[in-house]
Amino acid sequence: MSSRADTFSSPPQDKQKSWFERLLTTIYLRPWLMLVLLLILPLGWMLFIYLGSLATLLINSFYHLDDFTGLVDRSRLTLATYASLFTPANLDIVLRTASMALAVTLACALLAFPLSYYIARFASPRWRGFLYLAVLLPLWSSYLVRVYAWKLILAKEGILTWFINQIGLAGVLEAWLRIPTVGGSSLTVSPTGMFIVFVYVWLPYMVLPIIAALERVPKSLQEASSDLGARPLLTFRHILLPLALPGIVAGSIFTFSLTLGDFIIPLTLGNSKFFIGQAVLSHVGTSGNLPLAAAFTMVPIVIMVLYLLVARRMGAFEAM
Repeated sequence: MSSRADTFSSPPQDKQKSWFERLLTTIYLRPWLMLVLLLILPLGWMLFIYLGSLATLLINSFYHLDDFTGLVDRSRLTLATYASLFTPANLDIVLRTASMALAVTLACALLAFPLSYYIARFASPRWRGFLYLAVLLPLWSSYLVRVYAWKLILAKEGILTWFINQIGLAGVLEAWLRIPTVGGSSLTVSPTGMFIVFVYVWLPYMVLPIIAALERVPKSLQEASSDLGARPLLTFRHILLPLALPGIVAGSIFTFSLTLGDFIIPLTLGNSKFFIGQAVLSHVGTSGNLPLAAAFTMVPIVIMVLYLLVARRMGAFEAM
C-alpha cells in the first residue's frame, strides 16, 4: 500500500518539474527571449533613470525664470534661457572650465605616458604588480579625504609651501601667485592649486588605458624599426605614438569629462570664480533658477558628445 501511495503522490512533482522544463525549453528555443530577460533591468535603468533624468533636464532648460515673480514659467518653451548662456559672465565660466579640463588632460597625458611605457615594456612582473598597486591605491580612499588632504598640503602653513621656502624659491612662488589668471592669495585658493589636485585625482584614469594600448603594440615592430636604422625618437614618433594614441584619447575621455563636471575641487580649493559645476549648484540651491542650471548642464553634455565623436574616429573605444 505504501508503494501505491508513493505512486499517487509523485504526479504533482512531475507536473511541477515538467512545467519548469517547459519554461526552460521555451527560453532555450527562443534566444531573443533570453536576451530580453538579461537586458530588461539594465536597459530599463538606462532608459527610465539615466536618459529620463537627462530628458527632464533638457525640457527644463527650455523654460525660463519669470523676472517679476521669481518663479519658473512652464507655460511655454523658449530659448531665452540658452540666450542667457552667451552673456560675458556665463561664457567666462564655460571657457574657464573647458580650459582647465584641457590643461588637466594634457598634463595627465604627459605624466602618464612615461610611467605607462615603463610598466608595459620594462618592469618585471613583480615591479609591475607593485606599480599597478601604487597607481590604484589612491582610488581606494575617499575622494573627499584626498581633496581635503591636498587643501592642507597647499595651505600657506602646509608642507609644500614649507619645502619651497626651504629650497629658496619663495619669491618665485609669490611672483607666480601674483599672476591674475593662475594665482591667488595662496595655492589653496588659486587655479594652480586646483590644477595640481585635478591632475593628482584623475591621473590613474589616464595611466590604465595607456598601459592597455601599449601592451597591444607588438615589440617586433620596434625591433624591426631599429633593424632598419631608425633612431629611437623616430620609432617613437612614427610607430609607438600612433599605435598608443587610442589609449591616450581613451584616458583623455575620463580626465576631460571628470574635470568638466566636477564641482567639489573648485568649491574646496578655488576662489570666487565659478566653474560649471559650481554655477549649476548655485542656480539650483541659491537662486532657484532651475532652467538656467539645466541649460548649464547641457553645456558639458554637448562638449562631451562632440569629444566622444572625435575619440571614436581615433579608435579610442578599442583601447578602453
